[in-house]
Amino acid sequence: MCKFNVILCLIPIIFANSCKMEDGKTKKLMSKAVLEVPKVEKKPKRLYNHGHERIDQYYWLNERDNPQVIDYLNAENNYYAESTAHTKLFQEHLFEEMKSRIKEDDSSVPYKSNGYYYITRYEVGKQYPIYTRKKESLSAVEEIIFDVNQLAKGYEYFALQGLNVSRNNAIAAFAIDTVSRRQYDLKFKNLKTGEIYPETIKNTNGGSAWANDNKTVFYTKKDPITLRSDKIFKHVLGTDPKNDVLVFEEKDETFNTYVTISKSKKYILIGSYSTLSTEYRFVSADHPDGDFKIVQPRERDLEYSLAHYKDHFYLLTNIDGATNFKIMRTGVDHTTKEHWEEVIPHRDDTLLEDFSIFKDFLVLEERNNGLNKIRIKKWNSEEDYYLPFNEETYAVGVWANPEFDTDIIRYSYTSLTTPNSVIDFNVNNRSKKIQKEQEVLGGQFNKENYQSERVWAEARDGKKVAISLVYNKETELNENTPLLLYGYGSYGHTIEDKFSSIRLSLLERGFVFAIAHIRGSEYLGRPWYEEGKMFNKKNTFTDFIDCAKHLINKKYTSAQHLYAEGGSAGGLLMGAVINMEGSLFNGVIAAVPFVDVVTTMLDDSIPLTTGEYDEWGNPHNKESYLYMLSYSPYDNIEAKDYPNMLVTTGLHDSQVQYFEPAKWVAKLREFKTDHNKLYLHTNMEAGHGGASGRFDALKEIAKEYAFLLDLEGINK
Repeated sequence: MCKFNVILCLIPIIFANSCKMEDGKTKKLMSKAVLEVPKVEKKPKRLYNHGHERIDQYYWLNERDNPQVIDYLNAENNYYAESTAHTKLFQEHLFEEMKSRIKEDDSSVPYKSNGYYYITRYEVGKQYPIYTRKKESLSAVEEIIFDVNQLAKGYEYFALQGLNVSRNNAIAAFAIDTVSRRQYDLKFKNLKTGEIYPETIKNTNGGSAWANDNKTVFYTKKDPITLRSDKIFKHVLGTDPKNDVLVFEEKDETFNTYVTISKSKKYILIGSYSTLSTEYRFVSADHPDGDFKIVQPRERDLEYSLAHYKDHFYLLTNIDGATNFKIMRTGVDHTTKEHWEEVIPHRDDTLLEDFSIFKDFLVLEERNNGLNKIRIKKWNSEEDYYLPFNEETYAVGVWANPEFDTDIIRYSYTSLTTPNSVIDFNVNNRSKKIQKEQEVLGGQFNKENYQSERVWAEARDGKKVAISLVYNKETELNENTPLLLYGYGSYGHTIEDKFSSIRLSLLERGFVFAIAHIRGSEYLGRPWYEEGKMFNKKNTFTDFIDCAKHLINKKYTSAQHLYAEGGSAGGLLMGAVINMEGSLFNGVIAAVPFVDVVTTMLDDSIPLTTGEYDEWGNPHNKESYLYMLSYSPYDNIEAKDYPNMLVTTGLHDSQVQYFEPAKWVAKLREFKTDHNKLYLHTNMEAGHGGASGRFDALKEIAKEYAFLLDLEGINK
């Protein structure tokens, strides 16, 4: 029988061991098992806000410790496994295929910091990285800082982050998470003796900042319930963490806080941030017991970040209506905004995304018409130029540049058809050296076999929305072409047009892959983000729908062969568009989807809720409540046909709680009028980011690809 009508039923019972005598012979009696969809009990929960009542039949699924909840999730997993058993071998083939393209014994390009070259490498067959360093020369003896494969033994999930070496190169601070809830244990290792010190600091965000005395460490603690980063402590190496000093507490529940050190190593910086405003304070890294001084007190709608150079702080800010940001500077002794002076002005057509300071020059990362730009500006004003990039669409970014006194900047370049390259550029003679190109193993990949392009769809309000596409040149584009349209569209996060060797498994089987650069991102500047959040949030959904219609109208595909995918806030996108116009898609993948918007945003105890009021709205306000209610995927499920769907989540997810997709799937099962596939797969050991091992993560992607390919009748 089915426990509380949840566990999958096998009907009728199989009498595998029963037998009867017939003509002197034994004959086993077996009957075929019939698989039924999981059922979950309804327990009405009355939710009353602003004179409006909602009845949530599946609210009780948020009871993480309730055995019935775990049974239901396991039942859904079993149903998925049984229903997709015919693709199991194909999934394994896809996994091996994707794995075979990856150079298993790979290593990062070394970068130099404070006299050491740091390298991250992988070994054949191993899931996790090995962090190493070499003193002064790449020919020096390798020192293994951490072999994460050894540390991860015995854990289903393991993550090491925040590796941070003291100024005297002797002690490494590091943080581990074995649950996938992003609550890290901060620990310390003596790099000379190999000893891991006994003190462990629980429930941190994983980051740390060393003072220049090589014994004082600043770190961030989280609220144990909401997981909001809200306190900065000071720890002295070798002392009991119980005696650590609280140096800052962020009491505004809409803000988070963190601590770092300036690139110049002169100042410890504490940053407080919300969606719409920021605030920094600083103290000398040489005098960590001093008092922190505020740079500029927080103001609504005033954002700034800062870097130190000589006697000034340089600030990337939106002050005075600089929607796309500009750079200003202020003296270290006089930091409030009335002392700020302009260095790089605001431009209406160019988003200033980031900047990096070096001894002799400034590097600006800009975005114009959706494309990244890297600009070099000498402090002596003799040179000001852009690096040239020629592809129609690409992604480029400055990274791993810890050295201050250098003529070299390091950046990465990739496109939908070009594997990632790490390039060192000499700002003086403008020469470049490719330090590493991503290898695609197997001998089959040739970038000339693939085509990328960028097309523009017209949204219903007349705005032009970019769509980036990539496909094999032999793929015929017509109504029968399968196409996967990916979207996100929140927090100002822009999905970059990057190469993926994993994606080749779709492209080689005739799929087109497309990215819809919808509002809610900053693809076309900060206004593009502003037009896709709060009371403009529906633009994100209608943009995606209009992109889908454009691709159908231009005969790249048809509704019978169009698929959509999004994760987290992109899962909200998936939930909204299938409620609005689900008939446009044959299948949808929603990964860790944020789909119960109103209920989640009303619950201040859920991680991330209060800090996101300026992204989605505060439903304690009636106007926000009604607007969010009008698009919340869970609240707008109707009795109608829905596409084939694969929904994934993680039991320990701290960003989108597992019960949102669980409730959503349960309610979809109740209301949908079709016979299309609907699967919920919960990783019972992982959180928001999925599996921690590099190969285990590929297995999750293989499940997604097998789902899509199966819908197209492709099984090899």
